[in-house]
Amino acid sequence: MDARVVLYSRPGCHLCDDARRVVRAICARTGDGWVEIDIDGDAELTQRYGELIPMVLVDGAQVGYFRIDPARLEAALA
Repeated sequence: MDARVVLYSRPGCHLCDDARRVVRAICARTGDGWVEIDIDGDAELTQRYGELIPMVLVDGAQVGYFRIDPARLEAALA
């Protein structure tokens, strides 16, 4: 996977919609790739992240969940 940022989400999640906007904007500014993964399609991911979505990882490290802080995400990408 070429994406440095992974957004774990699920359909119908308003916090996921907010997180997607943050990730899209920051990655557009930094030029980093990102991918969104729907946890509902994977039992292991649903068990791991089910109560903590949206969840954002940068290079495999957790950067935030629920409400994604743009400054923290940008700092993690620096």
